[in-house]
Amino acid sequence: MGKIQSKKTARARRRMSIRKKLRGTADRPRVAIFRSARHIYAQIIDDDAGKTLVSASTLEQAIRGAGNASNKDGASAVGKLLAERAKDANITNVVFDRGGFLYHGRVAALAEGAREGGLVF
Repeated sequence: MGKIQSKKTARARRRMSIRKKLRGTADRPRVAIFRSARHIYAQIIDDDAGKTLVSASTLEQAIRGAGNASNKDGASAVGKLLAERAKDANITNVVFDRGGFLYHGRVAALAEGAREGGLVF
């Protein structure tokens, strides 16, 4: 029989498998996602320089004030805000790193919001 993994261990394994294949460059930085029970965070990262170029999360007052920080509407708002900030920083093409989370629910809503905002991935 196979070894039973905890949710945390399984996510870490998926995350490392994804990160082996993805690399953010100056031309095409990486959109990294982290999802907690209450909030969702997104960063656009240039892995070559090791710098975060743009970030957004549901902790920001504009999204928190709308009262939808912990659902798909809040995640979509984070995606749109991230895309808006990326556009200001002249970033259009990115690679999407879901961070070991399944592409479903809030993670998918964030990605769709970013696409609506103008990011291409």
